[in-house]
Amino acid sequence: MSIGNSPEDDRPSEDRIPPADERPSIGRALQQARIDAGLTVDEVSQSTRVRIPIVHAIEQDDFSRCGGDVYARGHVRTLARAVGVDPEPLLAQFEAEHGGRPAPTPATPLFEAERIRSEPRRPNWTAAMVAAIVAVIAFVGYTAFSGGDDDSSSKQQAAEGATPATSKPAPKPSGNTKKPVDPKPDPSDSAIAAAPADKVTVQVNAADGRSWISAKDHNGRLMFDGLLKQGQSKTFQDNQKVDLILGDAGAIQLYVNGKQIEDEFQPGQVERLSYTKGDPEVG
Repeated sequence: MSIGNSPEDDRPSEDRIPPADERPSIGRALQQARIDAGLTVDEVSQSTRVRIPIVHAIEQDDFSRCGGDVYARGHVRTLARAVGVDPEPLLAQFEAEHGGRPAPTPATPLFEAERIRSEPRRPNWTAAMVAAIVAVIAFVGYTAFSGGDDDSSSKQQAAEGATPATSKPAPKPSGNTKKPVDPKPDPSDSAIAAAPADKVTVQVNAADGRSWISAKDHNGRLMFDGLLKQGQSKTFQDNQKVDLILGDAGAIQLYVNGKQIEDEFQPGQVERLSYTKGDPEVG
């Protein structure tokens, strides 16, 4: 009689491996891994630059918002790495459930298109020669009839002498000269100086590049969540407080309650900011 487990008990058994139909779905696996890692959807979105609605949709196994299977594979790979799981099994499961990788475009139609092209027409040299002969005959006839008139006119001009050219006086400067228009100044404190004192007003300007931003009011309700392209701006207003998340703070200029925020953020830096009626000091 032996004490403990026999060597056969240490070997893997096929009964212990769950079948494929009992595996969790891709979205469920990513959601459980995120929860196990102690991360929120907002934190995963900030670290991966995948928008919050798309993260929620993927965790519900809805890949229609990804923009296609190629983008869906990229999002699955990015989210898996962010929550600390191996993305390869999930990608294999995605390909098995969605028909595998897209087939390459066959090259046969390209060669067929080349075959059915019509041959270029050859130039009609006979017609070109006839047109050239007609043009030469017309030119000779014109010079023969107009030669006499040219000789008589040139003799008359030589006898009379050359006519002096009359020069026009230089135009006098008018008294209605317009002064150059001064260039418009850059946005300053006066650009939003009319912000009401009983509210907090935040203007976000993507001056140096594009950036993902998110804005919420004092109740936590979402006012905006999306990508702000370079040159675009958004203005948010609330009675008490505005909370901001800047995906690339280095590309953003902020104006709070009529004054510009002078903080120098680094390119690619993610910033969480809150502003109240007493700012421009950070809340």
